[in-house]
Amino acid sequence: MAKEQPEKLTGTSLDISAENRTRLKALFPAVFTETRNDNGDLVDSIDFERLKAELGTFSDLFESRRERYGMDWPGKKEALRLIQTPSAATLRPCREESVNFDTTGNLFIEGDNLEVLKLLQNSYYDKVKMIVIDPPYNTGKEFIYPDNFSESLETYLQYAGLIDGDGKKFSTNTTNEGRFHTKWLNMMYPRLYLARNLLKDDGVIFISIDDNELNNLRKLCDEIFGEENFGACFVVKSNPRGSQSNSYCANVHEYVLCYLKNSASTEALSIEMAEQMVQEYSLEDKSGKYRLMGLRMRGGAWRREERPFLYYPIFIDESDGSVSFIRTSESQHEVYPIKPTTGEDGTWRWSKKKAEEQKTKVVAKKVARDNKSVWDIFQKDYLNDGESQKTTKAKTIWDDKEINYQNGTNEIKSLFDNKGVFTFPKPTFLIKRLIELSDESNALILDFFAGSATTAHAMLDLNKQDNGNRKFILIQLPEPCGEGSEAFKAGYKTIADIGKERIRRVIKKIEDERATQDKKNSEALPGMLKEQPSIDLGFKVLKLNKSNFKPWQKLDPSAPVEKIEKQLELHIDHINPEATPEDLLYEILLKAGFPPTKKIETKIIAGINVFSVSEGGLLFCLEKPVAKELIDAVAEAEPMRFICLDSAFHGNDQLKANSVQTFAARNMQREKHNKIIFKTV
Repeated sequence: MAKEQPEKLTGTSLDISAENRTRLKALFPAVFTETRNDNGDLVDSIDFERLKAELGTFSDLFESRRERYGMDWPGKKEALRLIQTPSAATLRPCREESVNFDTTGNLFIEGDNLEVLKLLQNSYYDKVKMIVIDPPYNTGKEFIYPDNFSESLETYLQYAGLIDGDGKKFSTNTTNEGRFHTKWLNMMYPRLYLARNLLKDDGVIFISIDDNELNNLRKLCDEIFGEENFGACFVVKSNPRGSQSNSYCANVHEYVLCYLKNSASTEALSIEMAEQMVQEYSLEDKSGKYRLMGLRMRGGAWRREERPFLYYPIFIDESDGSVSFIRTSESQHEVYPIKPTTGEDGTWRWSKKKAEEQKTKVVAKKVARDNKSVWDIFQKDYLNDGESQKTTKAKTIWDDKEINYQNGTNEIKSLFDNKGVFTFPKPTFLIKRLIELSDESNALILDFFAGSATTAHAMLDLNKQDNGNRKFILIQLPEPCGEGSEAFKAGYKTIADIGKERIRRVIKKIEDERATQDKKNSEALPGMLKEQPSIDLGFKVLKLNKSNFKPWQKLDPSAPVEKIEKQLELHIDHINPEATPEDLLYEILLKAGFPPTKKIETKIIAGINVFSVSEGGLLFCLEKPVAKELIDAVAEAEPMRFICLDSAFHGNDQLKANSVQTFAARNMQREKHNKIIFKTV
């Protein structure tokens, strides 16, 4: 029998604990059992003894009293609880600060990145290809963190001046406190944990850091991402002249730490070849340009005893240098992978099976060795891999002149009328290289310590260069600019304001360049102007704020009747009267699991205005009251989800029950995964 009441849309972000329990239950359903809680209700609970049995020899992992390897610090348990606490906040759209609000797929979110990362869990879980962040360095100077983790939303609202406060505010790690690692770890741990959830299976994260927290960050990421998913620790020559901040030496470098979501699903971190490397491909045949690479293994596990299956003879026809993997009447000369300097047995890089499959790429050539001419075996390494030029694995030391951080300052000044409105910005060259390492032309890129929005600048430039369709999500706290700073004097009150204005100016610059190019093309070829490829030159601004829906407060049965009646009256209409329909729509989008960049249209169904998202995938009605005609028409339209206000039924319980049954009847005719989900809010 169909339920009499529609499901209520949750007013919070994804419940991480519940999600983890669901995943555990999918793996080990037998370890879950029913027990009664303190209220006498039946609930699922975990039989840990049964879980130990299921894990077999790994059950020793549960022996908490034994010494164990791991990382711990004061506040770690509180940070874990914080991860598991859903957010009841929302993101409110801000059209006046956006560019191409209705068509863009890019987001700039102003708010505390911890709260925002929670809110993004429903919509972007397992969707982000790349995360690049430049978190505050723990130098013994100031970095901002929530002073009261359990009230992070209230703390943020007061910090941002969105509500009146009684002194709660974001605090700082001050010089007097020194380089306390604890506060930095408590700030980073929950953010990295939530960020990992957003990465695709083949996703990657890049984190800029200096010496002060490099070791702790490495251990933190080992715990969150797994040691096996460590990608690289890139050394970046950021200041060729050397920083004088170190007491004992002049630092010329920083680091970019790289971790993978799943190493088994991620390809090598590769970049385009430098021109010098391309010139090495000086030979050519009908398949294209190539270079010769020795087939014998050099370095690593090259000894025969370590990988004996890679030791086998290759036979050469000395008349023309052709090779065979069996002895023939023509191919009599045999060559083994022998180390020439010691005469030890080594190995080939390819197995015999692979070498046979790639026979056209295996060649023999005479080389000079010990004043003699001897045969050796080579692989033809072609420049083009299919239709595109092959890439090369990234090296771990980056010392390109363009990577000098002074270039980041120069880029800011060139955009902001020669004003240094932001200190120590990263150069776009560095961010572009990181994007290229894990590149997809339609990648979704997240930066939740956005600063001056270098990531957006770099991504927009790349899209312009290769007509890519990459999208960004930037998150930045509206940290006030100091009153004596160049930024404040130039009219920018917060760091977030600088980031938004930088993106606007980059977009304007690209638009002007494209218009100039159109004019040149038109003059060169009158009447034959070829339209330039479309790229996303816009971004949608959203701002963190408290929910537009009043949360239900559990009634105290012992409270006076008058107090209970008053509380019930407050929830007859539980919507903030100041909220606009668009405010409500964007909150529903997030909490229903739809990205806020989805296409939104207004449709008239049964004479009622209804929001249509993702071409009818979600229908959302804010009108009240609703009527049977609307319910029937929506059921006929068969969206994935239909959401309306609970108050729209205006106490008509019969209509509400009939609506549930209308959708249930329609769902009986549809496949299980295509059923209409009906919820109220």
